[in-house]
Amino acid sequence: EQAWLEAAQAFIEETLCPPGKEPDVQLAQLVIDCVKTIWLSQGRNQGLTLPLSYSFVSVKDLRTHQRLPCCSHLSWSSTAYQAWAKEAGPCGVPLPRERLLLLGTLTDLSGDLEQECRNGSLYIRDNTGTLGCELIDLDLSWLGHLFLFPSWSYLPPAMKSSGEGHLELWGAPVPVFPLTISPGPLTPIPVLYPEMASRLLRHRSKHRNVQPNLAGELVRLSALVQSRKKSYFILSLGGSSPVGSHVSVIVQVRITVNSGVWRCGSGVRTPNRKDNIIGGTSQVPAQLVWHRALWPHKAYVLTELRVSKLPGHHCRIWMTSPSSQLLPLKPECVRELELELEGAPLETSPQPLPIPGSPQGKKDPGPDGLVRDSRLLSYTVSVRERSLSPKGRKRGGLPRGREQGSPGPLASLQGTVTGTLNQPAGLYELDGQLGLCLAYQQFRGLRQVVRPGVRLEVCRHLYSKIMKIINKGLPTGAEVQASHLPSCQLNQRLAWSWLCLLPSAFHPAPVLLGVLVPSSRKGCLRLQDQSGSLRCLLLAKPSQPLTDPGLIGLEFRGCLVRAERFQLVVERNVRSSFPSWKELSMTGFIQKKQARVYVQIFLADALILSVPRPVLHSATSSTPPQTEPSLPEGPHIGQSRLFLLSHKEALMKRNFCVPPGASSEVPKPTLSFLVLGSWLGGTQKKEGTGWGPPEPREDENSDQKVLLIFLSSSVRWYEFLHPGQVYRLVVPGPPTPMLFKEGGSSCVSQRPPELAGCASCLTVQDEWTLELASSQDIPEVLGISRALPESSLTDLLSDNFTDSLVSFSAEILSHLWMKPGNDTSFGESSGATRRCVKLTVALETADCEFPPHLDIYIEDPHLPPPQGLLPGARVYFNQLEKKVSRSHNVYCCFRSSTCVQVLSFPPDTTISAPLPHIYLAELLQGDKAPFRATASCHVVSVFSLQLLWVCAHCTSICPQGRCTRQSPACPTQTSISQASIRLLVEDGTAEAVVTCRNHQVAAALGLCPSEWTSLLEFVRGPGRVALQFTGPGAQPESSDKTDEPLTLFLWTLCTSFSVLRPIVLSFELEKKPSKIIPLEPPRLQRFQCGELPFLTRVNPRIRLSCLSIQEPEHPSALGALASSC
Repeated sequence: EQAWLEAAQAFIEETLCPPGKEPDVQLAQLVIDCVKTIWLSQGRNQGLTLPLSYSFVSVKDLRTHQRLPCCSHLSWSSTAYQAWAKEAGPCGVPLPRERLLLLGTLTDLSGDLEQECRNGSLYIRDNTGTLGCELIDLDLSWLGHLFLFPSWSYLPPAMKSSGEGHLELWGAPVPVFPLTISPGPLTPIPVLYPEMASRLLRHRSKHRNVQPNLAGELVRLSALVQSRKKSYFILSLGGSSPVGSHVSVIVQVRITVNSGVWRCGSGVRTPNRKDNIIGGTSQVPAQLVWHRALWPHKAYVLTELRVSKLPGHHCRIWMTSPSSQLLPLKPECVRELELELEGAPLETSPQPLPIPGSPQGKKDPGPDGLVRDSRLLSYTVSVRERSLSPKGRKRGGLPRGREQGSPGPLASLQGTVTGTLNQPAGLYELDGQLGLCLAYQQFRGLRQVVRPGVRLEVCRHLYSKIMKIINKGLPTGAEVQASHLPSCQLNQRLAWSWLCLLPSAFHPAPVLLGVLVPSSRKGCLRLQDQSGSLRCLLLAKPSQPLTDPGLIGLEFRGCLVRAERFQLVVERNVRSSFPSWKELSMTGFIQKKQARVYVQIFLADALILSVPRPVLHSATSSTPPQTEPSLPEGPHIGQSRLFLLSHKEALMKRNFCVPPGASSEVPKPTLSFLVLGSWLGGTQKKEGTGWGPPEPREDENSDQKVLLIFLSSSVRWYEFLHPGQVYRLVVPGPPTPMLFKEGGSSCVSQRPPELAGCASCLTVQDEWTLELASSQDIPEVLGISRALPESSLTDLLSDNFTDSLVSFSAEILSHLWMKPGNDTSFGESSGATRRCVKLTVALETADCEFPPHLDIYIEDPHLPPPQGLLPGARVYFNQLEKKVSRSHNVYCCFRSSTCVQVLSFPPDTTISAPLPHIYLAELLQGDKAPFRATASCHVVSVFSLQLLWVCAHCTSICPQGRCTRQSPACPTQTSISQASIRLLVEDGTAEAVVTCRNHQVAAALGLCPSEWTSLLEFVRGPGRVALQFTGPGAQPESSDKTDEPLTLFLWTLCTSFSVLRPIVLSFELEKKPSKIIPLEPPRLQRFQCGELPFLTRVNPRIRLSCLSIQEPEHPSALGALASSC
């Protein structure tokens, strides 16, 4: 022990004490006391008061002699280190442990006066030199103090590399000298909050010369940009509200040399000055090092700011001065500075400050700007030698956003780096699932510490929001229903889900900006910029479609759309094979995932600017797509003709007849759509900038119908063509006689069946264009009815098939992917499985208080369905095929002539209206009755009860939890519980038979969750218990022996007042209303009351499906009759 103390004394004298001075005994004793305190804190020191196995190491020794990565943990026991090393797993190699003690001063001064004195980096310094270090959570008051570092790791430079190694400080350092806590200000500091600071920038005011203090919450932090002349970063402060004002501040440092003095950040440093290692006075930190201490969502005060103006920008901004300080915001230490702004504002609104992306001044790479996208959290798990190819350990599952305990609205993605894909390019693998690019992170030294085993937090709000819905296994709130679903129904329920994100979900709220371009391959519209394109669905305003093709017409290839209000929609399709709900967290059962992302915008809420062709080409891509037709140059010549569009068919792949002399190859289906309309007037030729008079027609009184075929690149007009609108078909080039007439050169060789009664059939060529006609083009436009044709409610719900094609407007209630005719053979595939989408809609009718519900089925080749068919959206369906099921339910199907037009998007708020409260007799009104409602009624009796455990795969009975299927045997032995009960209820106006299923049965029986769970466990033994009650007071018919205790208990329970009680029932009709089956008339029924018989008319019993059962709040809420005799 004495030898260890002497070695420690010599080390401290050599590396820490100022040269040429007497040894500092007090310093040596303080260092030894720090080491002893940390050593004894682990509790397993084997009776030793000093870590005799540890030796001190200097900065020079680490840089010179340590060639391999290592770590040192004075406060860790051997057991703690071994437990940590096991976390690396079989594919990782933990850092070897060395028993070394490290001392030094934490500083942001590199010690090299020939370089930039302060560039935002951190160093550890002793008398032998300096060594760069990384620290997770920096306290600015630590700078300039002498510390003992109890936990750290050292990564040397790669072999044959001219770089330097660096230290990673795992925890908070231990000060050798006690840190002095600076007292708060004697008087509160006057501060400006972001809203007032933003207003001050826009006004001519006498306060412009003052240097105010700015307070607020950090909402945005850019990368640290370094160039030859200056280094800076940008931060944004905001208020407590996410929609409040934000103000940007530039933290900038200029490097200048003047008369032997280096001016750098705050404070002045002379070249000949030697910093004292032993001092206990805090070093004044340079402002660039603030970048390491700032954290989003925390509140700060920036003192003594000044107003500046950047070259090339008209707006004024806040900038730090050489004397500015960064302080934590404490409400009791500040007071708001009240200013009276004088003069007119210089700007109507502050312009957003560009966020730096690189030293070269490149543009922002994404809509979120450079928010701090990565933050080192902890240096755990394994690290290989940097000269080797590192392999990080794999982690099960997908990375999840920080959903609990998040300090603010900025979501984050946490994960572990598991591989290095390309270190120079900044490409890494995260959790073995995702790619991570740090190319835009200019933070000095970031890439040298990102390696397999490092945990990262990526603050990218848009990314995490989308990944959350794409990667999660089960839609929110479905766990209760999922526990009762067999495998086929569970995977069907997971097949489709969607998410709608509003700008208010992001912080700060993004602005959507892009050029509107058509897709000649998909027939949709896209918003495009230099980074890529995004599909979009546009409406002019609610119930008004996008009809102006001029947005992508001849004169302009596209328009610039700027939208602050929009809906970002993510539709997710999952093909999975989950055996049951218990395996939902295992992503290995997900076979395929697809996501469709698009935005929905009302043009009334957006700013539309036309973009000339050269500007568009430079803003989107260097070369135009080959699929887009080239526009004619030179003088504008051509011919056109107006037509009224009466019907548009679906955009789908169709087969077309091959014209004579074409290629002998087998033709493939082509994406196309057909439009049926009527010519208005004759052909018109171009005259100057307008169109000449129409040519006379041969028969002015006849209705000349025309069929237009859009295929190849002409499908780009699909989103602009809508029934009831008048368009002009423009053909550029020299006039061609008979072009718009029967037998023209563009007519197909064999006309399709839809051509009956059409005067001409034209295939729209790629170079042809469309224009929206106006009242000035032809007077007849004013008298044309623009109303969409709709079928009557009687035609929809009756069995009248004189016209099986129906049209109507409706609100979508649900969207479900399903497989008709499931499971033909157990465990084997029967070839291609048909897919189907089922939409349940509520019809919009003016003469019906409660809109009837209808099912619409979409099958191949109409899949995937058009975008915008989301729950809550209003949609117009044109020419659906009406069908009647064997149970006499009316439903509709898509066909090739079907056209869909979105009228309005889903509402931004998801507050559902309460169900109407009715009497049961109101359900006897046929199609005028609500499909879903609530009624206060009384349970009269129980008809049947069934409790069972079935196989989650084949739904066979599972006694003792084992599937009884023998040939072939089930691949899984997972069983699920299912339950059903049929009740007779009445409210004094009518009777109804209600079917309750699964968790609703517990509410019907009046059981609490623990009692219901215990009952199901008793049923697990026999696997099935079923009771049939033939009437009030009759004996039950049971599947088991009636003397079994479980059967007797259920029979007693079903005939007790615990079940036969008043309830509030929410329900839906078992069958959707229709006019096919007439309502059953009331029947005569005899009742006996004492000795007197009564004969009365009784309405038929209504069949309902339970949605929920609740207990009545007041005894009076029992229906029409509050008591019974």
